[in-house]
Amino acid sequence: MKFRFLLWMLGRLMAKASRDNPAFRQQLEGRDLVFQLHTLDGKVARHFIVENQRITSKRGTAGEPAFAIGFKDGGYGYATLTAKNKQLAFMQGIQNKDIEIQGNPALVIWFQGLTKYLRPKRTADKKAA
Repeated sequence: MKFRFLLWMLGRLMAKASRDNPAFRQQLEGRDLVFQLHTLDGKVARHFIVENQRITSKRGTAGEPAFAIGFKDGGYGYATLTAKNKQLAFMQGIQNKDIEIQGNPALVIWFQGLTKYLRPKRTADKKAA
């Protein structure tokens, strides 16, 4: 349940950033694609549509995503996406075969770069702005 909520929230945060954050929108420039995050058992899936520098998301699987990241189960997906060191968690998961990547691995790295724009601003950051 936490994983399903996390994917939904990720969709909401990316949709808002694609409307309001110029730096985030710049990362979307020239990219029209669909990607998907899901559990390997197929119980939880959400796909994200990148089109015209905007992101929307829908529950369920996509027909032919440019890339898909599959986690062994919802608990593992939640732990990986919320880990302090996400890169290490992903690398270990891929090595252990707890995470499967389908499609273009370069786009997975691009997606991981997008997530840095989704962190909430700290109080100190707000005062400096």
